[in-house]
Amino acid sequence: MIGSRIGGDLVVETLRALGADTVFGLPGQHALGLFDALRRAPDLRLISSRVENNLAFAADGHARARLAADPASPVPVTPMIVSTGPGALLTLASLQESRASSVPVLGISSQVPAAGLGGGRHGYLHELPDQQASFRDVVKSVHVARTASQIPGALREAWESAATAPYGPVWVEIPQDVLLAPAGLPPITSATARPAPLEPLPELIDEAARLLADAENPVILAGGGAARSGAGAELLELAEALRAPVLSTFGAKGVFPWEHPLSGQSWMEDWHSTEFLADADVLLVVGSGLGELTSNYHRFAPRGRLVQIEADAGKLESNHPALGVHADAKLALSALVDRVPRREADGRAEKAVADLLERVRARLAAQDLELEQRILGEVRAALPEGTPSFWDMTMLGYWAWSAWNADGAPMHTAQGAGGLGFGLPGALGAAATGRPALAVSGDGGAMYGIAELATAVQHRLDVTWLIVDDGGYGILREYLTGTFGESTATELARPDFVVLASAFGVPAVETTPDRLRQDLADALNAPGPSVVVLPQHLRLFAPTHLDQD
Repeated sequence: MIGSRIGGDLVVETLRALGADTVFGLPGQHALGLFDALRRAPDLRLISSRVENNLAFAADGHARARLAADPASPVPVTPMIVSTGPGALLTLASLQESRASSVPVLGISSQVPAAGLGGGRHGYLHELPDQQASFRDVVKSVHVARTASQIPGALREAWESAATAPYGPVWVEIPQDVLLAPAGLPPITSATARPAPLEPLPELIDEAARLLADAENPVILAGGGAARSGAGAELLELAEALRAPVLSTFGAKGVFPWEHPLSGQSWMEDWHSTEFLADADVLLVVGSGLGELTSNYHRFAPRGRLVQIEADAGKLESNHPALGVHADAKLALSALVDRVPRREADGRAEKAVADLLERVRARLAAQDLELEQRILGEVRAALPEGTPSFWDMTMLGYWAWSAWNADGAPMHTAQGAGGLGFGLPGALGAAATGRPALAVSGDGGAMYGIAELATAVQHRLDVTWLIVDDGGYGILREYLTGTFGESTATELARPDFVVLASAFGVPAVETTPDRLRQDLADALNAPGPSVVVLPQHLRLFAPTHLDQD
């Protein structure tokens, strides 16, 4: 029986001092010292899960929800604790999503005893030859504590790394024996993290302001970096000053008002939108690397000048030549607002945006997609104001990327890395902030996280889960059929989700498109977890390409 304070207490004390109030954790043999310390910290809420990858998705969802709820507050890093080897490795796919979407998650894992590290004794359960190496190319930074006195510093450095733009997941590992040994240090109460602000160079802002002031047809593309930095107010002020249309990437939903006369919305896979961006004589790209989804699968070919504001230095000019400004989006936009002239509104930009959206609507109207648009609209109408939604890689989720109005209804997706299974655990993490959340999955993605219904019940998390059941991997079915004329391995045996949810003690209902709004609203307004199942085949819209226009 181990008594008094141990190394695990140093971890918990440091996390509390840094500002953590919730920890996501799943116990394991080498991490016992961490979990016993959590038992002695009643003011630090522990949320468990059934599988480590879902735990990491939940931590991701928690961090996203807190960022979206109060972007002006200090960056809300969310800690996650797992055990060595298999438990740690199961978080990798989820951490890839956090890295791709710049989400500040602090992963903490145990490690085999120090004697088994650095070429020492071997044969420990869960042992990896080099556990750190498994994470180095996935997370933003890796930190190690090999003695008790190294724990506070390692956690503080990791927290600062996660909360420094561009935000991202970080990893800390601590050996089992260090976590179990007497702490050897006084209680930690004053650990602080001070992420350095990533300010733009004034001369680069001056040049960007000159280019934008001289532009006849400036356009702004807002990316996920603008949303993560909480730059909505600065973006709106700059767009109205320049009379510049704003298009938002899938990761930037809600950063610019959806129905604003200057909003070109988010139809990034539509060739009309791609050409609209390419026609700008100066295109200001804020918080985007112009990757595959944003660039219409790298067919985007700008004909004017690019100004790119990006916190991730590796993304600057990675796909197109630009005036690259390495900076946090909010700070850079604030500096630009102070330097650009205010233009008189003459209606040209508003007309250009209206014409763009009319072309998009006409394209959709020609494809017989009324059902898909109606179902997405019913989901949006059922959602109470301020309720966040978490979307898996599913057919309705692909629609939501382009068509979801995120004003008053924050939307979070796994489109950064594109892995399945994000919806339910991400929403569970958001619900752990004390607010209801909606998860949306297909039947294929739902099976990745079905065990987490037990988590929802255990922790009384207020999550409504919409499962659109089309009998398989619907997106891959369309891709394979469209490419090869038939699909392979996409049709799935699956459970009766209503009966299965009921086995967990979760209220569930099967619905139809006609009843969807009411059934979903009823579930969202009822406390605790609930499931709504919609058996329905949906189709994706066909993007318009240059040779089809």
